[in-house]
Amino acid sequence: MRKALAVAGSAPPQPGHDQPADRYLWDRLGHLEQRIRAAVRERRAGDPDPDDPYRGQYLTPEAVERILAAPAMAGRAGGGLGEPPAPPPGSRTARLAEAFGLLTIDLELLLVALAPDLDTRFERLYGYLNDDLTLRRPTIGLALELCGLPGAGPGRFRFSAHAPLIAGGLLEITEPERPLLSRGLRVPDRVTARLLGDDEVDGALRGLVRVGTGTGAGGEDGAGALTGTARRLRAAAATGSGLVYLLDRSGTAGPEAVAALAGGGRRPLVVDVAALAARPTDEAVRALVPLVREARLGGGGVVLGPLDRLAPERPERAGLLRELCARLAGVPLIVHGSPAWEPGWAAESPVVLAVPPPDPRERAERWARVVRGAAGGSGGEEAGGAAAGGSVGGSGGGEPVPSAELAEVLAPYRLDEDQLARAADVAARTAAAERRPVRAEDLRAAVRAQNGAGLARLARRIEPAVGWGDLVLPETTSRQLRELALRARHRDQVLGQWRMRPGGGRGRGVIALFAGESGTGKTMSAEVVAAELGMELYVVDLSSVVDKYIGETEKNLERIFTEASQVNGVLLFDEADAIFGKRSQVKDAHDRHANVESAYLLQRMESFDGIAILTTNLRANLDEAFTRRLDVIAEFPVPDEAQRHALWDRCLGSWIPRGDDLDLAFCARRFELAGGSIRSCAVTAAYLAAATGRPLEMAQLVSAVAQEYRKLGRLVLAGEFGEWLPG
Repeated sequence: MRKALAVAGSAPPQPGHDQPADRYLWDRLGHLEQRIRAAVRERRAGDPDPDDPYRGQYLTPEAVERILAAPAMAGRAGGGLGEPPAPPPGSRTARLAEAFGLLTIDLELLLVALAPDLDTRFERLYGYLNDDLTLRRPTIGLALELCGLPGAGPGRFRFSAHAPLIAGGLLEITEPERPLLSRGLRVPDRVTARLLGDDEVDGALRGLVRVGTGTGAGGEDGAGALTGTARRLRAAAATGSGLVYLLDRSGTAGPEAVAALAGGGRRPLVVDVAALAARPTDEAVRALVPLVREARLGGGGVVLGPLDRLAPERPERAGLLRELCARLAGVPLIVHGSPAWEPGWAAESPVVLAVPPPDPRERAERWARVVRGAAGGSGGEEAGGAAAGGSVGGSGGGEPVPSAELAEVLAPYRLDEDQLARAADVAARTAAAERRPVRAEDLRAAVRAQNGAGLARLARRIEPAVGWGDLVLPETTSRQLRELALRARHRDQVLGQWRMRPGGGRGRGVIALFAGESGTGKTMSAEVVAAELGMELYVVDLSSVVDKYIGETEKNLERIFTEASQVNGVLLFDEADAIFGKRSQVKDAHDRHANVESAYLLQRMESFDGIAILTTNLRANLDEAFTRRLDVIAEFPVPDEAQRHALWDRCLGSWIPRGDDLDLAFCARRFELAGGSIRSCAVTAAYLAAATGRPLEMAQLVSAVAQEYRKLGRLVLAGEFGEWLPG
């Protein structure tokens, strides 16, 4: 302790650069040292053995008598503090005081707690003044004493839970089990680093928060480039509590929010909602403290969304959102998502703004910008390629994706900001691994990789492996299938920008019905449409949907529709008449329940935002109200002779060796089979040929047809089989 007191006369270290914030901080630290010197002199004057190396570790009877003789509430070291000077405007300390609502006395108390982190001498001096060398940080009582405040005065209330220093996370109180005046004070490392010039985000928020770039869909480089939505958003965030909710159906609200905050001179802190939701509730609530502190420290704003991922319908998540809104009162908080805002999510109602969907050109430019950023290309003529009719690609060989094709490729997809960034990164890395520009197939595969496993647990996931060339259909049916793909691509433009489906809470989904006999190509056509759109096909398993208990079928369907709206895929209800049947006259409870199920499906289909295909063998069994809600109805007739000939040829393929006597024209003319049955015959014949080790012969093909006839319950007649009639 003698060594600690001996160095007390030296000046505190000074910063290596001359900034107003530094000068104020170090000047006030010098004044604090003078008050500590006075406090040390006062203690030494009343201590008969000030150099005792074991002081504070035991208590002698004489020391007890001195404690009893001391006046109560003593503790104005060096006299009153007076009125401390305010920090210079614009300095880091001044911005800190303004952001957290601190008084000058709060700054002095904060500096007392901060001193050991700036100068190690204060550790030993505080140990001496605390009469305990193990307590190397100030206690509340010592901090009040050094600021000239009595321990029983109103100054102690500056350490209450709702006081700015504590509520803002600028001070942490340690050892809460001790009496108030004996509790320790600690300044978080992030606050110290901020005052000393460090602008990095708190390490405690790593993996949870990132700083937005301020460029993107909302504009870049200042207010002049902001879109109309971003300008309205910036103005709304600057009023009242700063809470704004963006009603977002297209996943573009994130960049708008970031651009609005950056355009207003604030640092956007973007919260990873999925990471927040993955944490236990208690841990997530604790994470709010550094988040709110970081937003205030840096004069920033917070972007939270998509809200759907937080699942605010769950009570604990709603409480988390309510707590965040309360703690960020006065700080711009922009929440975005697709559900309507619930009043219970915050004490104050937000300003609600609807985000219009981007047009195809804006969507393509957004993709091009993100892909180029992921590929490491930026600036100059190349960076403006998409906007100027250029292309997207890297430095490798090959032809990059032209911007017009890019718009066509990406039109069906709906991705939020995070999914877009991840998909662009995957596409860029895939192309870079092969040293070529990004291609359309890279983008499609990257988008499919963003689909979660939620829907795959409720439906069978199929990655399309067929195309238009594999279909043999009448021209009318083919035209209807292409119309379905066209509707899926341009729905945002037609239903969103042109508002061709206004009011009524209607969604922007596309729903089609494929009607025809079994084996006429309905499921395969759905797979082709999915392939054309670059999506996966999800076939709903009716066994996982229909439930004998009342109301459970509707719940299962709701889960499917909800998951389907969050993936870029095509939903297929095979044999849809099982659940989309006609409503009937109510005669008992079973009829009433069946009608309720149909009524639910009618309502849910209108609000669906995805792409759904229904297939049925019995179109007459579907309720007429369902038919009115369908966008496309494609009829699949039994193939004629020419189509059957093409089907036989394509089902056999080019790999199987064919014998000289193979007569596909005879098969097409004599055997009236649907495409599914022809495929079964081809497979059976291929097995028979493989068993003989010779090319496929006509006898084997006809034998396979005979087996298919028996399976279908049809007679094997000489009039059809002719000379090839099996024995």
